[in-house]
Amino acid sequence: QAQLVESGGGLVQAGGSLRLSCAASGRTFSSSTMGWFRQAPGKEREFVASISGSGYTAVKASLKGRFTISRDNAKNTMYLQMNSLKPEDTAVYYCAAKSGTYEYDYWGQGTQVTVSS
Repeated sequence: QAQLVESGGGLVQAGGSLRLSCAASGRTFSSSTMGWFRQAPGKEREFVASISGSGYTAVKASLKGRFTISRDNAKNTMYLQMNSLKPEDTAVYYCAAKSGTYEYDYWGQGTQVTVSS
């Protein structure tokens, strides 16, 4: 059974940094597109960033320059480096992976990120 587990969330002051990790187990996702999503209270879940198996990355336009996505296939782990955090970045952050081309089939349980002003 494939599983994704996020870690690295927490409470940070505005302007601070956090690095989220998403560790995969049960199967390898080295050739799969993986991504980060977030959901703030009272809002819909939104796309944050994605990275293909070949390393091509995409980041939500408004987050470019502050958020960086990466992966270590040897560790079956994906990362999200978040810098210059703002209170509006407060949300539950989820990692996800695609088994095919279109849909994200696998989801983690989420990790809370809270940015205080």
